Amino acid sequence: MITPHAGLALLGEFAVGLGLNKALDRHIPGPGSGAGYLASEHVFPLVLMLNGGGRTLEDSREIRSDTGLREILPLKKIPSTDAMGDWLRRSGTNGGLEGLGAVNRRMLKRALKNGKEKEFTLDIDATGIESEKEAAKMTYKGYTGYMPMVGHLAENGLVVGDEFREGNDSPVARNLEFLKYCERQMPKGKKIKAFRADSAAYQADVINYCHDHGTAYAIGGDLDEAVKKVTSAIKADEWHPYQNGFISETVHCMNKTKEAFRLVVIRRPFQGSLFDSEEGLEKYTVIATNRHESAEEVVKWYNQRGESSENRIKELKIGFGMERMPCGQFEANAVFFRIGVLAYNIGRLFILVTLDESWHRHQVQTLRWKLYGTAGKIVFHGRAVYLKVSLSLQNLFAQVRLRSWEFANT
Repeated sequence: MITPHAGLALLGEFAVGLGLNKALDRHIPGPGSGAGYLASEHVFPLVLMLNGGGRTLEDSREIRSDTGLREILPLKKIPSTDAMGDWLRRSGTNGGLEGLGAVNRRMLKRALKNGKEKEFTLDIDATGIESEKEAAKMTYKGYTGYMPMVGHLAENGLVVGDEFREGNDSPVARNLEFLKYCERQMPKGKKIKAFRADSAAYQADVINYCHDHGTAYAIGGDLDEAVKKVTSAIKADEWHPYQNGFISETVHCMNKTKEAFRLVVIRRPFQGSLFDSEEGLEKYTVIATNRHESAEEVVKWYNQRGESSENRIKELKIGFGMERMPCGQFEANAVFFRIGVLAYNIGRLFILVTLDESWHRHQVQTLRWKLYGTAGKIVFHGRAVYLKVSLSLQNLFAQVRLRSWEFANT
């Protein structure tokens, strides 16, 4: 018996050791009858499928048809794609979304339990997903689709919170509520100590909340009239050369902020268009912050969100198939997106726990090429089941299994 997904068996074994299936069946409503499928029987194959490269519900057939993989993982019952779609629609209205949030919180607790870090940096950002579904709403980017919000922990790349939103939901809406939700997702003894976001979070209530709770922040600022006024008041000798431009800082406050805050300002030459006859155009970038280091260090720290948030969201969407939603109902797609987040987190944690540091920056496509897509042979001997792989992979497989076992038993 052959499996073309021998490496996925390692990921599946790791997920089982995490207690994924038990958590799914505990927190998500079960079937209405004994003939139905458990939540884990829907979600576990999807987690494997999304890590293995599948992008649609139909791709779960690859897991169903892999008799070798099903022999060595708890995959005895796998619903059809139609049954999965029906389950997504039901779960969108019967508490499945909240249950998946609880499962992700449990996975985060296991992930962060034994780590030395107690304080983390949260990066949040909204991202657009195009969709031609009839119920999809027009986004501010000019296409119909959805506009979910995602929060990452910068230190390890794990998604701590997600909120699936309608396409016409503004990125500036409910940023403070999302920040608080991400804080609630953190396990006991771990906390959000720093916060980074783009100008969508440049709001008085967000800044006041960070001040009140001692949270360090760097938030992209809006170039509104008040900001333009204070930046124009910066004296010529207060600008310093910085990366093909100049950098300075001033102090600013909004009408509803409790305290004034630093405003780091970057000024660079800018050509509006190829045939623009006007010379001397300049582009301003502003960052609101309460951090105490130099302006250059604030900008460097703020720009790290490109790797910690923007690239991680790209990995979630492109690497894990979340750039396309399977259903016409918003609630069903919210459930599917959260399953994608769960698949991403388990895959990310698998890398961090079981593989050497040289693997930690690999994208999931690389893992598929080097590990998940390797072939294996299932052999039965006595009452035992063995997975035989290429000699060149035996040490790697043994290392991953040992580390998975150690992590599951800590």
